[in-house]
Amino acid sequence: MNYLYSDYSIEELYREIGNLKEKAQKAEQLGNISEVQINERKMQVAMAYTMNPDEFLPGEIYQLKMDPGFTFKIDYINGVFAWGHRVNLLNEVYEKEEALPISLLGNKVG
Repeated sequence: MNYLYSDYSIEELYREIGNLKEKAQKAEQLGNISEVQINERKMQVAMAYTMNPDEFLPGEIYQLKMDPGFTFKIDYINGVFAWGHRVNLLNEVYEKEEALPISLLGNKVG
């Protein structure tokens, strides 16, 4: 039976993150890059459920942990996902709106 991460306790989330990390490492050893990426994305979402979405504010700009060449400007928060736009080093805002788990956001800029 599958459960939603929102139904997990904090302890269960950390256990799941550990399991996913182990699966990703095994897949990497076997050279299965797509499986590594799938497990890493699941880990990022599970980690987002261990965080407080109220700490991330619309209109603010945050560093991106996965991509130091960009920051992320939040338009709104929906659950544990931040919706907004990437901003490059030249302060150019990308038109495409995207949703990122809040676990991928670093420190607030400025």
